[in-house]
Amino acid sequence: MTSESNIPLSSARGRRLLAVLCAVAFLDFVDASITNVALPHIRTALGFSVQTLQWVPSAYLLTYGGLMLLGGRLSDLFGRRRVLLTGTAIVAVGSLAGGLAGNELVFIVARLVQGAGAALMLPAALSTLTTTFTDPADRHRALGVWGGVAGLSSAAGILIGGALVEGPGWRWVMFVNPIACALIVPAVLAVLGADRPAAATSRFDVAGSALVTGGMLLLVYGLVEAPTQGWAAASTWLEFAGAAVLLAVFAAVERVASDPILPLGTFRIRGLAAANVTGLIGFAGMLAMFFFLTVYMQNVLGYSPLAAGAAYLPLTFAVGVSSGIGAKLVTRTGSRAVICGGALVAAGGLLLLSRVPVHGHYLTDILPGLLVFAFGVGPVFVGVTAAANAGAEAARAGLVAAILNSAQQIGGALGLAVLSVLATSRTDHVIGTGARTDVAATEGFRRALLVGAIITAAAALTALRTSNTRQDPMAAQPAGAAPSAAPAEQALSSESG
Repeated sequence: MTSESNIPLSSARGRRLLAVLCAVAFLDFVDASITNVALPHIRTALGFSVQTLQWVPSAYLLTYGGLMLLGGRLSDLFGRRRVLLTGTAIVAVGSLAGGLAGNELVFIVARLVQGAGAALMLPAALSTLTTTFTDPADRHRALGVWGGVAGLSSAAGILIGGALVEGPGWRWVMFVNPIACALIVPAVLAVLGADRPAAATSRFDVAGSALVTGGMLLLVYGLVEAPTQGWAAASTWLEFAGAAVLLAVFAAVERVASDPILPLGTFRIRGLAAANVTGLIGFAGMLAMFFFLTVYMQNVLGYSPLAAGAAYLPLTFAVGVSSGIGAKLVTRTGSRAVICGGALVAAGGLLLLSRVPVHGHYLTDILPGLLVFAFGVGPVFVGVTAAANAGAEAARAGLVAAILNSAQQIGGALGLAVLSVLATSRTDHVIGTGARTDVAATEGFRRALLVGAIITAAAALTALRTSNTRQDPMAAQPAGAAPSAAPAEQALSSESG
């Protein structure tokens, strides 16, 4: 148990701590989308080709998703504050290098460094939250705020990026991060006391770490490159096969390792596997919306970067409201109903957006779908996070947080890769019929959003197997509060929730 356990959320210190942890999450999530509206400017300034430009967002995703498990385990082994501060420093250095970059290679490397730092920050922050606010009501409220921040950050990233591009210039989508990090570091030092490692051992599983990191990096790389290389290309299948082999060997090594980086018994925590699958599927269907809708507004409707970002303002407010509602419902009805209901509502919003016309109007064709989507996505974020962390003991909180976020990032990468292929295929087909480019592009976006709605609705089905926190006795037990004489296995049970 760390020195930060059992802080009431109602206390001044509890509120300050939650604000700092959510600021960390906001910074990490925003960095995944803040460069999107700046892509044309980055391409012109640094000489990117059309093929290499995709690595501006993808490089961050690669190390962010690929190193998340490693970051989660490091936070358990070496202390969460230490890992959080280290990750923040890495993000600041990578961002500064990206802002000063004079060519595409330096910029891509800077984005890789940013993602690596974020992979350390996020699991350390989330596990600090779940092990600090141990009262069930406090934890649900805190996760509600966290879920709201996670839900609105993608839209906020586009808005902030657009404002910076049209204001001080595109380099400030990178320069803004060192400033944010300079504010976060003293805040963390002020509200987060020095903590002891949560895990019982400080020994490090080198072989397991190398295998899981290599497998995750290769998997995410394959997903990112598949739309460009082609899903049927030999290189794509080799990348997926290589990832499968590395992860299979990793599982075998973890069975016999004395101190595994990922104890396989972790997946026997009630509802954890189902929560991660639900997060993966939900993110696959939902997150691609920001990409397709932004491109539609800029390329078809002619919105400026700032106008495209401002279009998401109602969504950001609605996500904040829906996350608060979702947190209260989690306490009253449990996470399962909240996830199912939220996923179906979000799917309805995507269905509305899938009907956007070529000459669409914001108030009638975009805003209604955005608002419906927002009132669904907030509860999904809150419910999935609560369900995944419900039975996690303190010694594994960082790892559980990392597993959840890895699943979500892989889901986002998979969804964008698959839906991009579907959109491109539909666009090419319509162009072949002699239609105008804007008509064909809109048809592609409509197809992608429709399939995204179907995928999001499917997440409601997998949510039926998640732990229902209202009925789960582990949800009412403070993380790490089990008697010390009880073995860790008492925190584990079969997937029967």
